[in-house]
Amino acid sequence: MRALLLENLHPLASTILGDAGFEIETRSGALSEDDLIDALDGVDLLGIRSKTDVTERVLAARPELTAIGAFCIGVNQIDLPAATRRGIAVFNAPFSNTRSVVELAIADIIALARRLTVRDKALHDGVWDKSAAGSHEVRGRTLGIVGYGNIGSQLSVVAEMLGMKVFFYDTDDKLALGNATRCGSLEELLDNVETVTLHVDGRQGNAGIFGREQIARMKPRSIFLNLSRGFLVDYDALAEAIASGHVAGAAVDVFPDEPRNRGDHFDSPLRGLDNVILTPHVGGSTEEAQEDIGRFVGAKLRDYVRHGVTSLSVNLPALTPERGDHAQRISHLHVNTPGVLARANQVLADAEVNIERQVLGTRGECGYVVTDVGAPMSEEALAKLAAMEETVRLRTV
Repeated sequence: MRALLLENLHPLASTILGDAGFEIETRSGALSEDDLIDALDGVDLLGIRSKTDVTERVLAARPELTAIGAFCIGVNQIDLPAATRRGIAVFNAPFSNTRSVVELAIADIIALARRLTVRDKALHDGVWDKSAAGSHEVRGRTLGIVGYGNIGSQLSVVAEMLGMKVFFYDTDDKLALGNATRCGSLEELLDNVETVTLHVDGRQGNAGIFGREQIARMKPRSIFLNLSRGFLVDYDALAEAIASGHVAGAAVDVFPDEPRNRGDHFDSPLRGLDNVILTPHVGGSTEEAQEDIGRFVGAKLRDYVRHGVTSLSVNLPALTPERGDHAQRISHLHVNTPGVLARANQVLADAEVNIERQVLGTRGECGYVVTDVGAPMSEEALAKLAAMEETVRLRTV
């Protein structure tokens, strides 16, 4: 089997898949839609980060793809419904770089509160500007976290340890950690805090959630951070607010249109503004995080192909079948309709195959059953399972 790994993934991913018997091809950058279709010819596993778009057109052209690994948190660059319809498993790394993003957020908050970028630039320009004007401690200040998931909740704990008072807003009902205060709306959060940081997911419904109206509602001389998704924020409005002095500073790590490859030209209305920190989507880009992501996603891809394990899959039912002695394991992805398992088992019964172990899971319209049998099934029996109207994909592992 072959694996294509793009966008400078950590070498540990190649090691894990190579040791599992995969032929590995690595490429340093992202690929366009046409180039990706060409590169996926004969490929079973695809590994990407955030710059490669796996569209409906790509998946329609390469339906033989078995699984996709997103070596990052977000999966909005992958057409998940299209992948699910074709029985292509998708995995990501929801926890591995959480700490890295949290540490960058804390570093940005302190740097902006102390106006370190302004002091740094003055000295580089040969100007000694020793002053306390506009410089503040973060202790005692209020932090508003929009999105209280893995990153937002951990940031809440660390910020509170620094002496900040934390408020948060999330559309889901989340447990407040420590002394954090839950807000019932984004407007309530903005009315209570001096620093705002976004940590929401990439669903399309979140596009543009922080626009001119929300920026205007921020308290005067507030600080703003977006280390989440580039399409959440009206950056033209943010630039105007910074230039006018309404917003005292901003740190931005994500942008609506990001260069595809390292070294490409970058532009933004935020360039050149005082007390603005711009970083090239490196929130999770620490050596420790990338190593852990390589290990985590690489192992998920390996275990799915070799054992049918879908634990923490983004789009398929989560199954962790036991690893026991069996002659053959059958991995059957199907449309979730009543009676499909009984019909599949009837095929096994007609072939006089003994079921030793079986586990089933469903997720929306997708069903997934893993069956261990006591003797290898005949090609004829496997063909009957594959030919069932509900079958999406059949594999033996």
